[in-house]
Amino acid sequence: MTVDPALRAAALDSKAWPFEEARKVLARAKKLGKTEVIFETGYGPSGLPHLGTFGEVARTTMVRHAFHTMCDIPTRLLCFSDDMDGMRKIPENVPDRSFLEPHLHKPLTTVPNPYGEGFESYGHHNNAMLRRFLDTFGFDYEFASATEYYKSGKLDKILLHALEKFDEIMAVMLPTLGPERQATYSPFLPISPKTGRVLYVPMKSVDAKAGTITFLDEDGTETTLPVTGGKVKLQWKPDFGARWAALGIDFEMFGKDHQTNAVVYDAICNLLGGVAPEHYVYELFLDDKGQKISKSKGNGLTIDEWLQYAATDSLALYMFTKPREAKRLYFDVIPRAVDDYSAFLAAYPRQDLKDQLMNPVWHIHAGNPPAPEKDAVSFALLLNLVAVANTEDKSVLWAFLKRYAPTLDAATHPRLDAMVGFAIRYFIDFVKPNKTYRAATADEAVALKALSDALGELPEGSTPEAIQQKVYDIGRRDPYTTTQKDGSIGVAQSWFNMLYQVLLGEEKGPRFGSFTALYGIGNTRKLIEKALAGDLLK
Repeated sequence: MTVDPALRAAALDSKAWPFEEARKVLARAKKLGKTEVIFETGYGPSGLPHLGTFGEVARTTMVRHAFHTMCDIPTRLLCFSDDMDGMRKIPENVPDRSFLEPHLHKPLTTVPNPYGEGFESYGHHNNAMLRRFLDTFGFDYEFASATEYYKSGKLDKILLHALEKFDEIMAVMLPTLGPERQATYSPFLPISPKTGRVLYVPMKSVDAKAGTITFLDEDGTETTLPVTGGKVKLQWKPDFGARWAALGIDFEMFGKDHQTNAVVYDAICNLLGGVAPEHYVYELFLDDKGQKISKSKGNGLTIDEWLQYAATDSLALYMFTKPREAKRLYFDVIPRAVDDYSAFLAAYPRQDLKDQLMNPVWHIHAGNPPAPEKDAVSFALLLNLVAVANTEDKSVLWAFLKRYAPTLDAATHPRLDAMVGFAIRYFIDFVKPNKTYRAATADEAVALKALSDALGELPEGSTPEAIQQKVYDIGRRDPYTTTQKDGSIGVAQSWFNMLYQVLLGEEKGPRFGSFTALYGIGNTRKLIEKALAGDLLK
């Protein structure tokens, strides 16, 4: 692609993390004289792909686009599925766990599909789920299956080389293992000709000239197999390094759980004649209980679950932001992600080039973010509107929106229209079941009555700012007053917390002036009346 010289210069100087990583890849490419750069992501199909899987591809794509902005060297993105791994345990979220029990330790692409017909195996099913998602959102990638690579001979050359370097690989691996594992370790895992299982057994002998290994099969029979043609696979640590060397990988990111092993991957890659790629280590995602998200456990969010409640833009933003910090990846992060994305998108047209390259939307949309919709309404505000309007009908909610800003229309604001639908679903599933209103105390009732009277002084259709000023004016009373740094009297957060708890049944909420402008002054006064009468507690 043709890149404007000013954009290229700014990219080469930008401090945004994708540009920082891309500069490392560019330096590597120049040093090695590369005419093509290969980015890789890995996927372990022991379970369905989750948002962490998407995050790895999305983040790598961001680095790849940053690289394209800096130079004209062509690139490829290889999404490699380790589908020849043995199924070491049965995932907790499959339809029938007992169905899979007879197939423990078999390669995932030979395990029958527990989800029914339509796919050759469990591994093929999960690979298809990954490809479906990546295709849906337009990622430019090439899918690679370990099973296909091993069986077709694409890895034969590196496997034979690894056999020649058997002792040197063992010298790298053994110091990383405990005494018990050292006694039985082999970088080659034969697949039993009798049971079809991946075997973790020591080698009786290796013959580099013949290209074979000899071991005891599960029944005690001494067995010799060629290391080529998919008869064996490499242990996962040697496999990392061997694949890098075989395919000439230039960049791969992986989770923090791989960090201590990176030196092993690098050593084996270099030992086999490759040059270890650039790495980027990201922090792991946590579920609602603070536990690491696991495909086999099925905790945390799935791709489809996020997309029931928000668009992909918000998901991509969540992946872009602070990738080296551990973050909870659960339903309650969605509203903030949606509103943060809207804020970044609204800011983009006003920014200079340097700040635009720091803006997440530049990276999310490959340098071409859409224009923001005018008179945007926050997701948090929509959630509260759904609650107080007591409706799941989009047309009713749009009536409120049109009164708030006559320029709003579903046809001209498709993103907002989608957000309305998302807000309805999110409210029904997560907000409504946990709503807890509380009664106002006697003093709070006096303050709420005063707020209602003050709002009554404003005409319907007043600006959010005018309404918010009334809210502040009434809030300047004990126990809500606070002294500002300049000595003026401000309003404590406890005033707004009371409004949210009594009127909305929430611990926190949107800017109250904006909410009232959207819901209507008259409707808000009726809401206060219901709260004072105890009707919201029923």
